[in-house]
Amino acid sequence: MAPPLLTLRDASLGFGGEPLFDGIEVALHKGDRICLVGRNGSGKSTLLKIAAGLIEADRGERFVQPGTHVAYLDQEPDAGAYDTLADYVGSAVAAADTPSQHRVEAALAEVALDPEANPGALSGGEMRRAALARVLIDEPDILLLDEPTNHLDLPTIEWLERKLEATRTTIVVISHDRAFLNRLTRHTLWLDRGQLRRLDKGFTAFEAWSDEILTREKEERHKLDRLIAQEARWSVEGITARRKRNQGRLRRLQDLRAQRARQIAPTGQVQLAAKSGRLSGKMVVEAEDIAKSFDGRTVVAGFSTRVLRGDRIGIIGPNGAGKTTLLRMLTGDLQPDSGTVRLGTNLTPVYLDQRRASLDPDLSVRETLCEGGSDQVLVQGQPRHVVSYLRDFLFAEQQARSPVGSLSGGERNRLMLARALARPSNFLILDEPTNDLDMDTLDLLEEMLADYDGTLLLVSHDRDFLDRVVTATVALAGDGTAVEYPGGYSDYLRLRPAPAKQPAQTSSPSKSPAKSAPGRRRQKLSYRQQRDLDGLPKQIAAMEAEIARLEAFLADPDLYIRDRAAFDGATAELTEVRANLDAAEERWLEIALLNEETEAR
Repeated sequence: MAPPLLTLRDASLGFGGEPLFDGIEVALHKGDRICLVGRNGSGKSTLLKIAAGLIEADRGERFVQPGTHVAYLDQEPDAGAYDTLADYVGSAVAAADTPSQHRVEAALAEVALDPEANPGALSGGEMRRAALARVLIDEPDILLLDEPTNHLDLPTIEWLERKLEATRTTIVVISHDRAFLNRLTRHTLWLDRGQLRRLDKGFTAFEAWSDEILTREKEERHKLDRLIAQEARWSVEGITARRKRNQGRLRRLQDLRAQRARQIAPTGQVQLAAKSGRLSGKMVVEAEDIAKSFDGRTVVAGFSTRVLRGDRIGIIGPNGAGKTTLLRMLTGDLQPDSGTVRLGTNLTPVYLDQRRASLDPDLSVRETLCEGGSDQVLVQGQPRHVVSYLRDFLFAEQQARSPVGSLSGGERNRLMLARALARPSNFLILDEPTNDLDMDTLDLLEEMLADYDGTLLLVSHDRDFLDRVVTATVALAGDGTAVEYPGGYSDYLRLRPAPAKQPAQTSSPSKSPAKSAPGRRRQKLSYRQQRDLDGLPKQIAAMEAEIARLEAFLADPDLYIRDRAAFDGATAELTEVRANLDAAEERWLEIALLNEETEAR
């Protein structure tokens, strides 16, 4: 085997306390495709920077074969020192190889950016694309990528996958995008509790491998705990039975306890749970032919949908296609230019925005969760101490006093989740919730959403997350069109129409004028159906008002003791009215759909 292009030997690093990692050994060979995985805060980005030569380890050696060019993509690229994107991208090329203007322009054209653009005015996705152009332009021997898909839209992620698959460059990548890692990697490095383990298989094999290691460690700890318990029992019973102590066995007990203390158990998991509020109406959102334009550009045109209680709707599309705009219209936060949006009843929404704009960087973590200077946070209606609640989201006790502005991207996202999930809700609106989350937290978020009995609207570029969570996908093309498909992202890929290549006369039947079958005439609503279509909305409103009255009556905490019969009667009546409301909403939806089909014929 050829010698490695880059090696780290006995690399160790710490920041004033326990070492972040110790005795790390890494060897990168030509053509390696490696994913570096581990929890947020485990030291992945730091290890990648040591490999890139940007920081030095406290101990150990870094060796790079002469002539080997290493390129590094930072998790948060910064181009503030450059006047234009052309200057920023061109600065990555070796001094001996001055790039022509054409080469820089070609690299930026590939990521759809203007070479004369001001780097300070770019969005997160645009800055990420510029940084990718910068590390790829010089065709490095080793490419170190820290979260390359963050803030990228799906078309750009797929372009990057194709680009990296076609190169022979050695690649080490940190990413939470499972689909990206599954497609690209052939080796796995797992940084866990200060140790680095290597698996000579891609990320697809990681979960089974890591579960096996953790299970084996758990069994070993259990055996050690039993041995400690036996020795502890002897230390009490045996000493009282003997006049002379067996100092050797006592020392063995102390050694075992010290060994147990040195064992670092797996880091705790984020405790995620979302408690739904009171039951919403059957219909949550009804949008009919909605449209929105900005500065003469159509973002959404003629989109209609019905979101029913319990639906999980994913919204996808290129950056700038209007995903957040559509989300805001469907939740009533933004009025459409035309068309109508009707929100259901008894909705208790909770919104998680992608920019974390609702977080005040000057407030402390405690002040963000607690009101009025209290140290108690109301979690799903029950008070909890803020430090205890923060531990559920992997925050240390001292971080409760830290300003929000000092938190990392992943920590800010966990804080947003902590605040959002503390509130009872029946309608979750999540705009890019997966940015900066590690995979363990993503898994737990998926489990929480699977157990959530409310309704979900979700904007995400994470294909694996969409496949695991949503029941339907709305795809925006960027030209104003929005189409809804059943299932997740994989279903969307399977169901979306292929680019039209046939002549116009061979258009699909669905595009052709509908022809009536022999003897078949256009059907109209019956008199009863039309009466129900017109009259049911008033009946539904009356039942919703009655439900609100009964709920207010039953909210009296002393009612059950004071008047048991009234309590039982109101409870039975509330159950009956809710059932009637569900039936009425089902009936109205059925007739409304039939009416639309009739009018379309």
